[in-house]
Amino acid sequence: LTGSIPEDDAGKLYNTCTAFGPDGSMLAKYRKIHLFDINVPGKIRFQESETLSPGDRFSVFDTPYCKIGIGICYDIRFPELAQIYTQKGCKFLVYPGAFNLTTGPAHWELLQRGRAVDNQVFVATASPARDETGSYVAWGHSTVVNPWGEVIAKAGTEETIVYAEIDLKKAEEIREQIPIFSQKRSDLYTVEAKIV
Repeated sequence: LTGSIPEDDAGKLYNTCTAFGPDGSMLAKYRKIHLFDINVPGKIRFQESETLSPGDRFSVFDTPYCKIGIGICYDIRFPELAQIYTQKGCKFLVYPGAFNLTTGPAHWELLQRGRAVDNQVFVATASPARDETGSYVAWGHSTVVNPWGEVIAKAGTEETIVYAEIDLKKAEEIREQIPIFSQKRSDLYTVEAKIV
């Protein structure tokens, strides 16, 4: 899985993440759906929509171990995306992202843990290391969270490689212990994808 890069397609720019297999073939391409347009007075204003176009497709790919769903950065704030990926059979969600020094300390880990617990999946995030001299300063702290909401691996702000042992049986055990999927009240509410 790559991080995310700008992709030009017919004059439109997208924030895009790709996943490649061991043989170099592209397994998936995801274009960020939710653009980061925010204004926190006195702290940060950021308007991705001034430059980027939103994607309009979900992206799931198969591995020999499980299905993986891809989101990018701000997408993690939208629980419906994670729910749709879980409905599609994902047991692992990945979000390359670069939260900033305002949103990072407040929400970066919280959102990862929330998506993991809400969907009983593993969640991994990959952030750039912090560069205090950059025009945009990332929070850092790449993380892996298990389906119980526990942080099982975490980087600091420096450039590093994060390793985590992923036991997919843990997800199944948690789903048996707390059977939220069989107890959802689909007679009262649903989360559905509008496109396949």
